[in-house]
Amino acid sequence: MKILLFGAGGQVGTELCARQWPAGCQIVATDRAGLDIAEREMVFAAIVRERPDVAINAAAYTAVDRAESEPEAAWAINCAGPGHIAAACRAAGIPLLHISTDYVYSGDKIGSWREDDPVSPLGVYGASKEAGDRAVRDALAEHVILRTAWVYSAHGHNFVKTMLRLADTHPSLRVVADQYGCPTAAADIAAALATVVEQVVAGKARWGTYHFAGTGAATWHDFAEAVFERAAPWRGPPPPVAAITTADFPTPARRPANSVLDCTRIAEAYGIVAPPWKTSLGAVIRQLYEGVPKRCGS
Repeated sequence: MKILLFGAGGQVGTELCARQWPAGCQIVATDRAGLDIAEREMVFAAIVRERPDVAINAAAYTAVDRAESEPEAAWAINCAGPGHIAAACRAAGIPLLHISTDYVYSGDKIGSWREDDPVSPLGVYGASKEAGDRAVRDALAEHVILRTAWVYSAHGHNFVKTMLRLADTHPSLRVVADQYGCPTAAADIAAALATVVEQVVAGKARWGTYHFAGTGAATWHDFAEAVFERAAPWRGPPPPVAAITTADFPTPARRPANSVLDCTRIAEAYGIVAPPWKTSLGAVIRQLYEGVPKRCGS
């Protein structure tokens, strides 16, 4: 089995490359330096050349605030790119696994979001990702869209690494405590995708859109305190972390106040249940201080 991976340089892509795949499984990793998914011809050429059995799109423009001032770049990568990949997969007769986001929702629901809830993104990032989801659905029936949230890992740019970096230079921190979501380790997303791939290849695919996120909800403030608690054996006592409101910390892009995802559907369809987010966080903190796996091709 051959898997063609788009976005190998990102957090989930790196974890997909680091996984121990079954014997006979080959993963062909591409990143933006070698293949820009916004270029239709490059995408089609890669699929024709590699002749994969399945494609995974982990590529995305994820700079939520910068997207407000760079909408063309966000839409090219998050909307046009997935559409190109889905069209190329349709032409080749292969399925596509595509990663999406909790930011497709407005955040005004009381309770967790289900896959059939109406989407209403608040900013350019969420809008471009939601349009990319529709582009995949319109082009290719044989797809799995995996919406996830608050992704972190021992590599790339993410909240965990930002908190640890800021704590090295600031005696105290202020973190938003009125936005709720589900912190999700990139390694857990990679594991979920691997399970879907196995079932797709076995002829047990259930196409459609699914939610997958770390088990348990948190605020950014909860997340920050958990980071420092688990990092204490390496860095020492945690710094004071003050709880603030969204209004106290204005940003170019609006965030959903509640983006907690209901992951029942993927558990019923694929038997996939994410670990508690605090458990996965402990593993990532240990990885940060004791060693990070190599990236694809390194």
